[in-house]
Amino acid sequence: MLVLGLESSCDETGVALYDTEYGLLAHHLHTQMAMHAEYGGVVPELASRDHIRRVLPLTEACLQEAGKTRADIDAIAFTEGPGLAGALLTAAAVANGLGVALGKPVIGVHHLEGHLLSPLLASPRPDFPFVALLVSGGHTQLMAVHGVGHYELLGETLDDAAGEAFDKTAKLLGLGYPGGPALSKLAEQGDASRFTLPRPMQHSGDLDFSFAGLKTAVLTLVKKQAELDTQTRADICAAFQAAIVDVISSKCLGAMKQTGLKQLVVAGGVGANRQLRDGLNLMAARRKFKVFYPPLDLCTDNGAMIAFAGAQRLMHAQTAGPFAVRPRWDLASLPAA
Repeated sequence: MLVLGLESSCDETGVALYDTEYGLLAHHLHTQMAMHAEYGGVVPELASRDHIRRVLPLTEACLQEAGKTRADIDAIAFTEGPGLAGALLTAAAVANGLGVALGKPVIGVHHLEGHLLSPLLASPRPDFPFVALLVSGGHTQLMAVHGVGHYELLGETLDDAAGEAFDKTAKLLGLGYPGGPALSKLAEQGDASRFTLPRPMQHSGDLDFSFAGLKTAVLTLVKKQAELDTQTRADICAAFQAAIVDVISSKCLGAMKQTGLKQLVVAGGVGANRQLRDGLNLMAARRKFKVFYPPLDLCTDNGAMIAFAGAQRLMHAQTAGPFAVRPRWDLASLPAA
């Protein structure tokens, strides 16, 4: 079964072709980072208009790369939510239009389920069950995953997600937009021991997260500096990143102990962070469990994860629903496959 996947939930247009027999055949991605950088954040109207411009050329590029035509497509998957309403409508409209034109089934995919299942596109890949860490700009969650659609929430952020904390802290330090990658890069030149920052909720006894206080601690630290030169910025970045990694690693270890599972899957944009990967890998080696990541180019929003998640749903005989987008869509409401 050849599935076309379309992703347009925020500021990246992703298209991919996934074959249930041969795997991922092609995927293309256009990011809007440069366009939104001028405004210091995502402008929903601009994002929606750019998705409209990009989605069909990207689709044609995927078909050409894979040596396929539209007639070869067996099903179409699109991100139904959560995300920006106007942006979501682009993939929804194109997917449903193609579905009608080609007489093929169309299925809406939950954006977070796409991220959660994306490490299954890697090699080696985990087997069910496993603990999943979803860590991105909008979400920080720990889940026990027993199968497609069988998700148990273990803990989540009570305020800022980890990626959001990265971006806001980068803005405080004048690092521009998007700030997370810039902060991580500058942190490599810093001394994390120069400044001491809190580890919020690291020893709270549960698996929830909170990063708003850490961001506030950085703001207080910045105000105390007589001069915010490049080295001071680097040292603050290193201290901030170390705090994030310590908290996330501690919570992941708690989830592994609580569930008794031996596999940890890390998905979402922050999952590409090298220091986080190093910290989790070190912890896994000490505690005798395995960690799995999607390929780096599939950590951020992409069409491949949507095509794959849609294929899994269709293979389990889930039928396509009516045309819809769901800007706010709880992952826990998904039916089991």
